[in-house]
This record gives sequence, C-alpha cells and structure tokens, in this order.
Amino acid sequence: MICASNVTKSFDGFAAVRDVSAEMRDGSVFGLIGSNGAGKSTFMRILAGVLKPDTGGVTIDGQPVWENPAVKERCFFIPDELYFFKNATLRTMEDYYRTVYPRFDSARFRKLREAFSLSDKQKIQTFSKGMKRQSAIICALSSGCEYLFCDETFDGLDPVARQTVKSLLISDMSDRPLTPIVASHNLRELEDLCDHVGLLHKGGILFSRELDEMKLGIHKLQCAFSTEHTKEDFAPLEVLRFEKRGNLCTLTVRGDEETIMRTVYEKLPLFAELIPLTLEEIFISETEVKGYDLKSLLF
Repeated sequence: MICASNVTKSFDGFAAVRDVSAEMRDGSVFGLIGSNGAGKSTFMRILAGVLKPDTGGVTIDGQPVWENPAVKERCFFIPDELYFFKNATLRTMEDYYRTVYPRFDSARFRKLREAFSLSDKQKIQTFSKGMKRQSAIICALSSGCEYLFCDETFDGLDPVARQTVKSLLISDMSDRPLTPIVASHNLRELEDLCDHVGLLHKGGILFSRELDEMKLGIHKLQCAFSTEHTKEDFAPLEVLRFEKRGNLCTLTVRGDEETIMRTVYEKLPLFAELIPLTLEEIFISETEVKGYDLKSLLF
C-alpha cells in the first residue's frame, strides 16, 4: 500500500502541493483528478520518488520511496512529458529497462510492440505523440512493476488505443500484483477504470473516496408529469440537482431509494425511472456539499 502523509512541496516560494495525505490500496485503481496547475504532476513525481517532498513523506508497504532502490524497482512512472534517450529505439529502451527492472519481460515487450505495430528499429523521436505514449506504456507493462504511476497517460491516444490500454491494465491486475495510479483532468477518462478517486485543487486534496461509497445514497432519476413541477414540489427529499425541460424533470437526490421513489410516485408521474450516475455527476454532488463548483475546478 502507498501512504502519503502530510506531503508539501514548494518551488520558489509557490506551494505546488500543500499538506496532502492519501492512501492507495493494493489491487485497486486510484484516480487523481484536478485542473491544470492543481498539483497532480508534482504529487505523482513525489509518489514515484522522482521528487523529494519538503515536508511529509511517502512510503510503500512501510518503506520510504525516496532514494530507496529496492522500492523503486517495484515502481514505474510515465510522466506527462515523455522522455526517451536521444536517438533511442524501442530495442534500446528494452535493453535499458532489462538492466533496471529484474522482472522485465522481454517476450511480453515484443508481443505488445507488435500488437501496437511499432518498429523496434525506428528512432522513437520520429514517432507521433500517440506512438510515443504507446511506447512508454509498453515499457511500463513489461517492467514487472507493482505500482504504475500514469500522468495523463491517455493524452494523445486515439479511442481504440485508449480502450486497449485500459483493457491491458485491467488484465494485468487480474494476472499479477499491480496497482495503477492515474492522474488526469478528465473525469470521463477515468470513469470506467478507477475504484478510488482523489480530487486535488490548488495543491491541496479536497477529498479521497471510494467510488462505490460515493454512489451510495445518491440517485438520479428522470420523471415526466402531465403538469409542470418545481424543485420545491419534491420536498422533503434532499434534491442536490434539479433540471426541467417542459414536463420532464431530472433530479439528483440524496437518500434512500425506496423513499425517493415513493415520494415521486405520490406526484402521479407519467413515468419515472432511475438512471446511472456519471462520475462527473457524483463529484458535482460531493463538491457542492463542500461549497465548491466542480466545473470551475476542473474545466
């Protein structure tokens, strides 16, 4: 398990990360979201042991990450701005990572390279942005790492490649110990991947919650009536959001499902149905309770 305790990091007097504490449990996908400049990349580099925090610390299974080669052998960091050796090819990177990661799987590396149709002789610097991103992912998945830190990893990938990478992560998690930590400013990108999400804002963490826990007690429903209704008509329900188009109402409500549906049916709707909540809608409800406007934080 990764444990960050009261982590702070400043650059020239500017606090990029401020007193952040979070836990990332083994075998789950932790999504780290926030707007540009929220501190995601700095925090990811601290988690991976690339940067040393000014105060606080990060441990993996109780062992410090900073300047600990034994722990870093279990970690792989894919930064937002990718770096490869000058004039390197994928064959060069394979040879290099074999010396760094004792469990590096060359057979897996070659199989993935062929699956993504990437040359092992062409210089990586001539690859497109998406091809470079695929190259980094191939290196990471072949390293045998237990903790994979992905900073905007899906940026530059086409929809098919994005879904392929997500499927590979999920498949690897079922086959071996692997805990991905994925940073993004795009909620929709993480919606079908993460088990746990933390929201960073201005260097601090607003909250860190299990998605299943966040979904409990929050329901979204659509209902239509023969007459118009307002939000006040649904008292005493705790209506978090209310939208109306003519006689069609869409509500996000906190509370017990049975109580909610009973109250709605008392209004004699033409129809009423529960619909799935998106990750964005869940976060909107959580952040509004704390007095924040999610769209102003992320977009």
